[in-house]
Amino acid sequence: MSRVKTLGLATLVAFGAIASAPAMAAGDKTFFRQVAGKWSGPGEIVAGKYKGTKFNCSFDGLEHAKKVGVVLDGSCRVGMFAQPMRAEVVQSGSGYRGAFQDGAKGKGLDIISGEVNGNKMVVGLDRAQLKGAMVARLADGETMAITVSVRVAGQLVPVIGMNLKRAGGVRQTSLEQ
Repeated sequence: MSRVKTLGLATLVAFGAIASAPAMAAGDKTFFRQVAGKWSGPGEIVAGKYKGTKFNCSFDGLEHAKKVGVVLDGSCRVGMFAQPMRAEVVQSGSGYRGAFQDGAKGKGLDIISGEVNGNKMVVGLDRAQLKGAMVARLADGETMAITVSVRVAGQLVPVIGMNLKRAGGVRQTSLEQ
């Protein structure tokens, strides 16, 4: 698999986590409201065949128009090559469901579980034999750290780390005005 495709899959895993969580009402809405806006920053593959590969991503995050959730649109770049990224995650029953790119039935990932706890979200990710988790933590209103791990021999092994900064100010919604 090429580094760009691996980066694409890895980034899909990472941002899948940002947008999935069980329904915790106001706390979840607050988290998604804080994720809304423009984000950019560096990342690195920290394990596996492409260990040491550095990349840079830019994303636009929007609260979902009709449900509790988020839509992320953007791209990640390795050298001269860019990979488009898109994720949509919405509340479904007592949890969240979502897809990155075209979901696990295509070349993307499915979000299958998760929870929001204050400024941190932890989600479960799935694609065929790939099982994993992502942790997204808002260190403050301007910084988000993301770690993606995959299950190997029964243990979660970190494979991707990203540090994103907000580009521009926090977007205000009509509820905040």
